[in-house]
Amino acid sequence: MPQLDRPASGTVDPASTPAAPPSPTAPATPRPAATLALTSAATATALMTYTVPLVTLPDTAAALHTSLSAQAWLLNGTPLGLAALLLVAGSLADDYGRRRVFLAGTLALGITTALGALAGSTWLFTLARVAQGAASAALLASSLGLLVHAFPTPRERLHATGVWGAFVSGGIAVGPMLAGALPGWRLVYGVLGAAALVIAALSARTLTESRAPRGGRPDLPGAAVFSLALVSLVAALTLGRDGWLRTPVWLLLAATVVLLAVFGLVEHRSRTPMIDLSLLRRPRFLGSSAAGLFTGLAVIGMFSYLPALLQRGMGLTVLDSAWLILLWSGLSFAVALQAKRLAGRVAARHQLALGFVLHAVGVLTMLGAFGAGSWTRLLPGLVVSGVGSGLLNAALPLVSVDSVPPDRAAMGSGAQQTFRYIGSCAGVALTIALVTSSGSLSHGANVAMLVSVALAGAGAATVATLK
Repeated sequence: MPQLDRPASGTVDPASTPAAPPSPTAPATPRPAATLALTSAATATALMTYTVPLVTLPDTAAALHTSLSAQAWLLNGTPLGLAALLLVAGSLADDYGRRRVFLAGTLALGITTALGALAGSTWLFTLARVAQGAASAALLASSLGLLVHAFPTPRERLHATGVWGAFVSGGIAVGPMLAGALPGWRLVYGVLGAAALVIAALSARTLTESRAPRGGRPDLPGAAVFSLALVSLVAALTLGRDGWLRTPVWLLLAATVVLLAVFGLVEHRSRTPMIDLSLLRRPRFLGSSAAGLFTGLAVIGMFSYLPALLQRGMGLTVLDSAWLILLWSGLSFAVALQAKRLAGRVAARHQLALGFVLHAVGVLTMLGAFGAGSWTRLLPGLVVSGVGSGLLNAALPLVSVDSVPPDRAAMGSGAQQTFRYIGSCAGVALTIALVTSSGSLSHGANVAMLVSVALAGAGAATVATLK
């Protein structure tokens, strides 16, 4: 795709001159404001696509005739694609061009989101969602690499990653509202697909290329083994609702462990691994990865299924449940946008720990709300947890790029987000299993909330310990 590497007007592309050696970065000067605007817009669109099924799950499941036990796949398609390909997407972006991977991901997101609107069965819809996740992985992993190149100083990078993190929350906030406002879930996917295509067209004319090539080939064997491990884990957690001690559940969990061991062996022998295993000796990288994992398990896992709970347990409409989720996600967006003021005063690990603690406190105040049938009892918890989520979303992108060398920024971003969506896949499947395996929805909701609180506490303790 030569048009993706065309330099800006008034510059000369060294690659077009045979005598010139290839350059690791394009000669064009990056446009910081435009880069931030486009990467943030694409990120928000990807997160909006991610969150649409959260509030449309009952309608989507009814239209596709999806059984209760299979509904976790409707929610987990996109995070599966994200978790499976974020690491390899980050490496591809560093090696072959962050702009190129960003454009390919944004274009693919537009196409696959539109295809999701046309799906007529559970498995076709799930496959479209997995493809959306893969496309989102490409644009998310490359976007932070583009920002690091466009904002080279620590002060500039702090501002840029703070805005980008805020748009993560913004996409989560707007997605459910859009789904509730438009007549039909298929139309929502059509609108978001068109938005992604528009962003891709604008990015092709605006963004400049950057890369940090290592040589070698993409780690496709590692990506394949890692994907199988994730599918095995989510399948085990999904089947767990019908009995955690059943043989298929334990076989799938054992397969997950074996596949992860094989993945480690593949990465150790690969010249250009998806993840540099030596980074696991760096406490900052471990802290960044743990923060992403527990954010997915505790926060995303709980709030991904909450809108469906509101509709089933309290009889709220799609739009009503979207308004309640907006309270949580809107506060998260506002707090993430302002949290950059904490830099220099509060260490990133303390900000992350505080975010987990606030989430735990917020969810504790929500206990018993479904038994009482009162949505107003959820309001204080949504506010407190929203503030905590904003602190997490502001700190996570900064620690992800600071935990690795600058020339591996996209890989660092991909690694942390991979752990985040691994946690999301497991958290969603676990939450649905806990809620639906109980004879009472209100009791199941309380159990799921207590598990979310425990996981948030573990996340706070982990990131506070790893300096």
